[in-house]
Amino acid sequence: MDIPENGKCITIERLLQLGHEAEDLLHLRVVTNDETLQKEISTYDINRPGLTLAGDYDYFDYEKIQIFGRGEYFYLKTLLEDDKLDNLYRFFNYPVTCCLFSHGNEPPSIFIELADKATIPVLVSSLPTNILTTRLTKILEDEFAPRTSVHGVLVEVFGVGILIVGKSGVGKSECALELIERGHRLVADDIVEIRSIADTLLIGSGAKIIQHHMEIRGLGILNINHLFGVRGIRDQKQVQLVISLVEWDAKGEYDRLGLEKSAYTILGVEVPLFTIPVKPGRNIPILMETAAMNYRLLKMGYDSAKDFERQLYKRIQEEKHKNSKE
Repeated sequence: MDIPENGKCITIERLLQLGHEAEDLLHLRVVTNDETLQKEISTYDINRPGLTLAGDYDYFDYEKIQIFGRGEYFYLKTLLEDDKLDNLYRFFNYPVTCCLFSHGNEPPSIFIELADKATIPVLVSSLPTNILTTRLTKILEDEFAPRTSVHGVLVEVFGVGILIVGKSGVGKSECALELIERGHRLVADDIVEIRSIADTLLIGSGAKIIQHHMEIRGLGILNINHLFGVRGIRDQKQVQLVISLVEWDAKGEYDRLGLEKSAYTILGVEVPLFTIPVKPGRNIPILMETAAMNYRLLKMGYDSAKDFERQLYKRIQEEKHKNSKE
């Protein structure tokens, strides 16, 4: 069973709310009593109980959501028509998390009665089984995903999600504002809420209470949606690059070639990190645009720094060969 590492559980009532918030993507309705709405789901995985209904309970994953597709539904009707209810009674002796019927198929009355007695929620969706399972898994994966909050600004630059971090007052929000003015988009300012999907992707979004707002010292709170329209915002974005803004230190050592790769770790996922020193005269927004374009080149397999290193090495070898002939 794929139980989230954070031990999180959600109720059936919360699942219904999530489906509603996602533009009713699940098309769910409950056919058991209200008491079953408080039953908890602890995994985003699902199970098709066809073999279980046939009597094989050795590997019954009762903790998972039980999906009754067309096959399970018609087999269940066959059991009822033949008055073979022993396996059905046995089914409800287990602490089943939830039963979900697809294709709008209505569960038999005896099924609902047994579910109510065992306080097991039964839901019906009008969606086909494959679409329902895909959407359900996606919504639950997002809900169960490990989460954290980072102090910074998340922007989308040329399609690349850049998380800007640094000390307070270093100019993160001002830089993001300039990027928005140049046609890029704000995801979150000040507090970036990040969740890890499948331990590989980091998805960032803004806190609902301050979503699409920015705090600029001297100006106050700005509503980016009202100032720039929908072109200047987006609700969430994958964190693909981290740029750390630091105050310029004349004695500091900064990467000049780009050969040494650094990483910023969030929820166990490493993200490429660039450290940019800030001082008067440096155009930080254009540096971020360049970083985003360079990141896209790297994703396509071209590394400018390594290419320069190869050319330099080739030139040195050619000079050595030339000098040895002389």
